[in-house]
Amino acid sequence: MPPFARFAVAVATTVTLATALYAATNSMKLSTSASEICIVSNSIPNHSTGQFPNKGNPNTIREQTISACLPLEPTKSDTPQPGRTVGILENGVVIRPGTADYYDASSPRGHSRDASSGWNLDGMGAREMLGLDDNNAHVDHTGIYHYHGVPEPVVQTSEDTRIGWAADGFEIHYVGDDARPSYMLKGGTRPTEPGGAYDGTYNEDFEFIAGAGNLDQCNGATMDGTYVYFATDAYPYFPRCLWGTKIANFR
Repeated sequence: MPPFARFAVAVATTVTLATALYAATNSMKLSTSASEICIVSNSIPNHSTGQFPNKGNPNTIREQTISACLPLEPTKSDTPQPGRTVGILENGVVIRPGTADYYDASSPRGHSRDASSGWNLDGMGAREMLGLDDNNAHVDHTGIYHYHGVPEPVVQTSEDTRIGWAADGFEIHYVGDDARPSYMLKGGTRPTEPGGAYDGTYNEDFEFIAGAGNLDQCNGATMDGTYVYFATDAYPYFPRCLWGTKIANFR
């Protein structure tokens, strides 16, 4: 697995930001000590969003406090752990690439939280069904705006390749096509309902093939001698598992 090199991608960013949005402004404060980095956010992005509620998403963005302290020197274990809220970006908005929704023919929306079908909707693959905006984000039932895929405004305003931190403390970087996930679409058709070709609508449409890309199963690799995760334009978009100890749930 080849190492990555850091490179500048955009103009400098600031620690505290303010942008008008739904009568609320973005607030993200970052502080560091000898052993940890602490983030306090109001969960409001520093960029415009799509309209919420919308056809696929009935929820309204609500300002709320998100606070987390993460280790500056996280430890990588031998076994990764799955995660749903896997981190936070530099603008203070959380990353939640997975969903709790499954195919459900009995539901008017075609999906519900009944997991019996075994077909779990991927946020990006089912973006229209779930009402994602142009920033690859939408809103949960508590009002938290969160990302399922890489938001271009955040990439454009990050001063280098780092765009955030995972919930175990390892950094998250974006390097474009230089980071290639090792998840591939399966061939053929789904053996049970909803049937049809594997097209990326569901997480089960993909399989991890070691060596197919240059990232591991948690979308990570070594960069400048340090293990980091990568945000990618292709599935899984963000890490879906964490090698370190999950410190915070960003609530």
